[in-house]
Amino acid sequence: MFKKILIANRGEIACRVAATARRLGVRTVAVYSDADAQANHVRACDEAVALGGNAPKESYLRWERILEAARATGAEAIHPGYGFLSENEDFARACAEAGLVFIGPPPSAIQAMGLKAESKRLMEKAGVPLVPGYHGADQDPALLQREADRIGYPVLIKASAGGGGKGMRIVEKSEDFAAALASCQREAINSFGDDAVLIEKYVQRPRHIEIQVFGDTQGHYVHLFERDCSVQRRHQKVLEEAPAPGMPPALRQRMGQAAVDAARAVDYVGAGTVEFIVEQTGGYDAPEAMTFYFMEMNTRLQVEHPVTEAITGLDLVEWQLRVASGEPLPLAQDDLRIHGHAIEARICAENPDKGFLPATGPLTVYRKPAAAAFERADVRIDDGVREGGEISPYYDSMIAKLIVHGDTREQALARLDAALAQVQIVGVATNVQFLRGVLATESFSKARLDTALIERERAQLFDRDPLGLPLLAAGVVARQLADEAAQAAGGPFGRADGWRGLGL
Repeated sequence: MFKKILIANRGEIACRVAATARRLGVRTVAVYSDADAQANHVRACDEAVALGGNAPKESYLRWERILEAARATGAEAIHPGYGFLSENEDFARACAEAGLVFIGPPPSAIQAMGLKAESKRLMEKAGVPLVPGYHGADQDPALLQREADRIGYPVLIKASAGGGGKGMRIVEKSEDFAAALASCQREAINSFGDDAVLIEKYVQRPRHIEIQVFGDTQGHYVHLFERDCSVQRRHQKVLEEAPAPGMPPALRQRMGQAAVDAARAVDYVGAGTVEFIVEQTGGYDAPEAMTFYFMEMNTRLQVEHPVTEAITGLDLVEWQLRVASGEPLPLAQDDLRIHGHAIEARICAENPDKGFLPATGPLTVYRKPAAAAFERADVRIDDGVREGGEISPYYDSMIAKLIVHGDTREQALARLDAALAQVQIVGVATNVQFLRGVLATESFSKARLDTALIERERAQLFDRDPLGLPLLAAGVVARQLADEAAQAAGGPFGRADGWRGLGL
């Protein structure tokens, strides 16, 4: 095991890695931008090195400074967390050249899975099911149009180097294809510097189900079951749960094996997630008719990894550290079991009623329910902020991850709603009430899941009547009366209701 590691990240995930490292007796080094000088992750580590700057390109993406910090502090390895440099093969290669262990897969695996078209060619060769589509290198617009016509509409145009919902267009009919292609390519070149696209069948009623995989340097592989991440807004996850509701055991086994085959095809090492799109050909109540297709592989730890920890009882960051230090996987596939049900809610500084517009500002009030942090529990909160801190405009808007575990999905749902009800945040707009609204929808409560759930439940989630004037006026009066009652607590001389001691 390593004696000291550097955590090349910030916020919640840096605090998460530091917590496991501390439990294992591994010393940690934080790096921080000017905006994060007083951040929680700096306090959570044993040492801290300033990177300067504020925006990621001035700080957390300056990997030459991070390597200098690792060498200066005597760190043996670098944990990249997620985001930033976690899927940058050049950084992983630079770590090796500097004599440092990159706590993640080899650069070749990151590169192979980094481009959607190339990864799908590899998966096709490995026998992993793919959505019918075109993943070729020839990007002639006329050829792409013919391929779309061959696949059959609706089709999905996707930037090959894309991610985060960018560079994607749904095309309903042939005559709309050329304009959608041009629009997608413009966004792709601006966002990723690469306008190559792939074309796929647009799956109806799709569920987003992903499989957690692990590989070690001895060539062993396991999957740690699935997570359902279908509840999304703007192609970004809102709620995640494990195991996936309604998952037939036979389908779980097939998807798990396909994920392991995908990892093995690129000689994967460490934690990874193979993402599948699942078509519900028989509708929501016919899980036996579900068909799955490979979508992509994330070559890092996922934001939603705590739900897998909750149902397996394992610490995935510990597994990362052990595998990166050369140890074999702690368990074999037959040793792994699912225990109960877990759900994660991402609490973000954003305004759902304004298109989920990110919010910034001070966390004037930040109160949480009683919960564990960075470890398995019935109620767990992983965060990297504190009351009195600031939600910066430079980084992701996530405030915290609230994770609950129960014996059943119903119990987990009840615990999550109760915990969300106890979250109090003042200073920035948040999605807390929106999350509770999603839990209350018939679609989510009855596990009728697909990636269009939020849009399908739009009337219940967004088309709410605003508070009327009578209710607002009643609220003002109630507050005034409460203030006056508080003043009266010290006796009649503290009252402000016109009382006079001389009866005048």
